[in-house]
Amino acid sequence: MALSEMNSNSFRMINNLGKQYTELNPFFVFIAEYMIFFLVLAVLMFLFSRSNKNRIMVICAFIALVISEILAKIAGKFHSNYQPFAELPNVNKLVEKAVNNSFPSDHTIIFFSFCITFWLFKRGWGFLWGILAVLVGISRIWVGVHYPADVLVGAIISIVSAMIVYKIVLKLSLTKKFLRNQGVGEQSILSALSKQKKGQSKDY
Repeated sequence: MALSEMNSNSFRMINNLGKQYTELNPFFVFIAEYMIFFLVLAVLMFLFSRSNKNRIMVICAFIALVISEILAKIAGKFHSNYQPFAELPNVNKLVEKAVNNSFPSDHTIIFFSFCITFWLFKRGWGFLWGILAVLVGISRIWVGVHYPADVLVGAIISIVSAMIVYKIVLKLSLTKKFLRNQGVGEQSILSALSKQKKGQSKDY
């Protein structure tokens, strides 16, 4: 079986689920279209938090995104395809999308670049970010705007980019100094607050 046929068959398998389980369509439309606003809010919260580690995490995610987009543009030069709804009949198209080269998926690249970076930094429950990225990738197929190959290649590019950036940035002496200063700064603030409280208690 040719790769293009496997790609189309895999797309049909996922996209047709929207015809069988119509009650799930609103959920996947929300994930595919509006979860990007949740990601932006999360990025802003991390960026403006008092944690330098969170700021470095966001910076790493942006770097990973830029690298991923560059690699995606290169990949798009070697292979291109339109959205499934523009190439295949009877697609369960649930959202509006302009017809252009959909390989690889930009939406997937954005989410995997950020979510995998967050996972690498947060560990523990950070795996939920990875689940969110996977859900977004599946949702883009479910709503009919991307093939599985579009999503898979976008995910692979982003995961590799995020891991490389994470490994390199954390080893930089500038990053280590930045994190050390954070610890010193937090200790100074806590010490100052403690002294202030003690001073207030003496006044009483």
